[in-house]
Amino acid sequence: MNDFLGGADILAWLVLALGAAMAVGNIAALVKPPGKHRDNDLPSAPKARSIAYAVIGIIASIWALATLVSSS
Repeated sequence: MNDFLGGADILAWLVLALGAAMAVGNIAALVKPPGKHRDNDLPSAPKARSIAYAVIGIIASIWALATLVSSS
């Protein structure tokens, strides 16, 4: 049962999933900004913050992937 749930690697899998989602979401916000829905919405995502979060997500994903590969 412990193998099915990820066992000791569950934290690495979670960091991989969250890091990848963070990277993909911020890159998508930069590439194709959402349409304007309300008057107070921004016309596009803040570039510096989105790039910083995408880089953090990529680093977390690479780190988690390296952890999973090295533990196998």
